[in-house]
Amino acid sequence: MASSGEDMSNDDDTHPAGMAGGTHLLGFSDEILLHILSHVPSTDLILNVRCTCRKLAALCLDKSLVHTVLLQKDYQANEDKVKQLVKEIGRDIQQLSLAGCYWLSGSTVEHVARCRSLVKVNLSGCHLTSLRLSKMLSALQHLRSLAIDVSPGFDASQLSGECKATLSRVRELKQTLFTPSYGVVPCCTSLEKLLLYFEILDRTREGAILSGQLMVGQSNVPHYQNLRVFYARLAPGYINQEVVRLYLAVLSDRTPENLHAFLISVPGSFAESGATKNLLDSMARNVALDALQLPKSWLNGSSLLQHMKFNNPFYFSFSRCTLSGGHLIQRVINGGKDLRSLASLNLSGCVHCLSPDSLLRKAEDDIDSSILETLVVSCCNLRHLNLSAAHHHSSEGLGRHLCQLLARLRHLRSLSLPVCSVADSAPRADRVPAQPVMHAVPRGFGKKVRIGVQSCPNPFSGQTVPQPSSVFWSLLKNLPFLEHLELIGSNFSSAMPRNEPAIRNSLPPCSRAQNVGDSEVAAIGQLAFLRHLTLAQLPSVLTGSGLVSIGLQCQQLQSLSLANLGMMGKVVYMPALSDMLKHCKRLKDLRLEQPYFSANAQFFQALSQCPSLQRLCLVSRSGTLQPDAVLAFMARCLHVIVCHMFTGESLATCKSLQQSLLRSFQAERPALNVVIFPLLHEGLTDVIRDVPMVHLDEITLFKSRVAEEPPNLWW
Repeated sequence: MASSGEDMSNDDDTHPAGMAGGTHLLGFSDEILLHILSHVPSTDLILNVRCTCRKLAALCLDKSLVHTVLLQKDYQANEDKVKQLVKEIGRDIQQLSLAGCYWLSGSTVEHVARCRSLVKVNLSGCHLTSLRLSKMLSALQHLRSLAIDVSPGFDASQLSGECKATLSRVRELKQTLFTPSYGVVPCCTSLEKLLLYFEILDRTREGAILSGQLMVGQSNVPHYQNLRVFYARLAPGYINQEVVRLYLAVLSDRTPENLHAFLISVPGSFAESGATKNLLDSMARNVALDALQLPKSWLNGSSLLQHMKFNNPFYFSFSRCTLSGGHLIQRVINGGKDLRSLASLNLSGCVHCLSPDSLLRKAEDDIDSSILETLVVSCCNLRHLNLSAAHHHSSEGLGRHLCQLLARLRHLRSLSLPVCSVADSAPRADRVPAQPVMHAVPRGFGKKVRIGVQSCPNPFSGQTVPQPSSVFWSLLKNLPFLEHLELIGSNFSSAMPRNEPAIRNSLPPCSRAQNVGDSEVAAIGQLAFLRHLTLAQLPSVLTGSGLVSIGLQCQQLQSLSLANLGMMGKVVYMPALSDMLKHCKRLKDLRLEQPYFSANAQFFQALSQCPSLQRLCLVSRSGTLQPDAVLAFMARCLHVIVCHMFTGESLATCKSLQQSLLRSFQAERPALNVVIFPLLHEGLTDVIRDVPMVHLDEITLFKSRVAEEPPNLWW
């Protein structure tokens, strides 16, 4: 590697090759060039761009570019590149993220010790032993923020005195636990922010049941006296609950007086204990919070919210709680109190949150629009709102539809809604139906049958906007800067739950969701800044023509998740999906869950036209795939590093294809992660546990991600 100013491939800053319309790239000001260079991955910046000419060599070493180095999702950053990068600029790096760099060996990660000016380092997902961690942290005396994994075999007694001295100065710790342990928490005596992710499995690979009892000899006195933020997210399993109780035990003895964010995310039930009750009572008496999330069993039937004090709250999550609209208004919004500070609100699974009384309401009943209106007026600066996993049906009445009320939240950037909530008011027997637009739907051997569907202009005719009379169309027109949208059926459940066998049956969609089809999907095309889109359980998608509108107009789209569109027994939107993918030039992640899906040459040919694609996950009960088409696709798409396919193919076919992919592409793609496996096979759970957490959490498993965590929870 050439150092600055040596062996430059082009020392002439006015080389004609850089000319464009008479203006040379290097003729721009340094400020503009630095902004351009800030979008170049650090490895390319230092190892390639810096070698082109003397001016760029100097700019590439500017403090603004080397101060923070983010290597997460830089899947081309192999062992040699990372070592060379650290060698060249390690002394200047103050913030470094290797989060999710699972392909790097422990010996390579250990080179981080050379970055002696580090203040923040994220090593989540990296392979580290206790001894390597000790050696690394001993050299990082300025460290104040740390993220690590605690894996089986971790031994805190192997941490040196210098390492513990570094940990004593750490103020922010993010710790992902794969084994029952306190990790390094007892060594961090100055903690102000503690994030805990519990990913411990109940059983070992051999079937032995794990105990939540922490290892003998570990310190059990976490230091929480300076704590400001406590966050815990638990994967399913009793052992995760058992271990988190041990972390909470110290908090229950003495609540930190500066605590302002307390968040615990637990799937399913998590029984309240005497210690946790004492903790909540102490919090109600002694602290004022600005962020809160509690297990549903701690809130259901409790008057806790009535006694909690809040100070300019920015995040609330009441996911899956039986919180009625009356309680929401009285105890959270305080009768319409100004909550302009609230930026993120998660009410997913709160089936009664927009109704005055939770005891008398049925799923098919209409919402009380006055409750939603109070919420919208009080929380007018909301940027993230999740109302999924519930039936929020709007009644007749001018301006009282859920979509019309939400349209007032002009600051929204992410929104998750149940499909039935965006339907126009329920059809009445005395209403004359609108005349349908006729579409050709392929059936059989290419025979076209004309059938009536909802009014939806043909995206190929240049008219990509559906009827303005649709309340959903009007909602999206008023939220032009929306970046993340989820439309998820109220009864939808993925065939791939966490740590359990695949689900063979699913609940039917809500009847009102039958009124949401291609026209409403086409309305999403208005969102020019849309980056993330999820559509799940839309039974009335007939041709998928709306998908083409999205592909044509949402040019910023980076991740797309489609699940159970149209009739369950047929995949009728395949031609439209193929047309859509031709236009998705920035698409990086595609997750497709559809029974009876045929992953054939036509599909992979269309997918090959997404030049930015990096991760693909296909989940299809009774689905099929063509191994030759998969291999050809992977050969054409050089940036794809995740290929997960769970279909109805035989185990032998899946294993053969997986081995072929790894044999063909692993050497040139160090981050390659391939999992091909029968969806309904009993060994699926064991296979899933080997998927790197970054992929498992972000694409393999289906979940609603809007307002899942507070904004800017970790740097």
